[in-house]
Parts: sequence; structure tokens; C-alpha cells
Amino acid sequence: MIFLISFTPFQPTFGLAFWSLVIFLLFWFIMSRVAFKPIAEALSKREHDIQDSLDQAKNAKLEIANMKAENDKLLAEAREERTIMLNEAKDQKNKMISEAKDQAKEEASKIMQNAQVEIESQKLAAKQSLKAEVGTMALDIAEQVIRKDLKNDSSQVDLVNSLVSNLKLN
Repeated sequence: MIFLISFTPFQPTFGLAFWSLVIFLLFWFIMSRVAFKPIAEALSKREHDIQDSLDQAKNAKLEIANMKAENDKLLAEAREERTIMLNEAKDQKNKMISEAKDQAKEEASKIMQNAQVEIESQKLAAKQSLKAEVGTMALDIAEQVIRKDLKNDSSQVDLVNSLVSNLKLN
């Protein structure tokens, strides 16, 4: 009698289950050598790369914070230096103005003194000139009076008045 054994995938036999298990274990062994190890190494490398990137980002953040603090410090120093320079410039400006005013006062004083000396010298020259002219006129009048033979005082006064009116005064 021939037994017909029908083969159905839903009812595995011992041989099929055994060979399926052997093939599966062989496949698993080959995959662990060929695929699992490189995948695990790649995942480990990726994990290290991510951790290194996070550490670098953290260091960069700290560096930026330090640079910002240093920048703020430099800005504060620059502002302080600018304030000092502006104050020095104002002091220098005030000093220059004060010196210019003092120098102008000194020059004005010298000019005034020179002008007063010049006025005094011109005044003396004018007085001397006037004295010389008056002396000359007096001599002219006296000469004319002496030349004229005058008989009385009224004729002398009339003569002097007419001579004075005839003289040109400069």
C-alpha cells in the first residue's frame, strides 16, 4: 500500500522543521559575521560621532559665551577710553581758549600802552609845534610893532588886533 502523504505547508514534518532550523541558524551565523558586526560598528561609530558633535557644540557655546564676555569687556574699556579722551579734549580746548584769551588781553594791553605812548608823543610834538608857531607869531607881531612907530596904546592894540586877524592860523 502506498501511502500518499500529502505535503502541506501548514503541517510541517520533522525533516522540514529540522532543515528549516539548520538553514536559519546557518543564515544567522553568516549574517552575524557579515552584516551584524559592521552594522554594530557603524552604529557605535555614529554614536561616538554624535557625542563628539555634541561636545564640540557645547565647547563652541562656551567659547561664544567667553568671547561675548570678552567683547563686552573690550567695549566697556573702549567707552571708558573714549570718555577719557573726550574729557582730555575738552580740557585741552578750554586751556587753549584760556591761553588765547590771556594772549589777546596781553596784546590788547600792549597795543593800548603803545597807543597811549604814541598819543603822548604826538601831544608833546603838537605842543612843541604850537609853541614854536606861537613864538614865531609873537616875534612877527613884535617885529611889526617895533617897526611901526606907535604913539599911543590904543593904536598899538588896534595894530595887534589887525595883525592877528590877518595871520593865517594853521
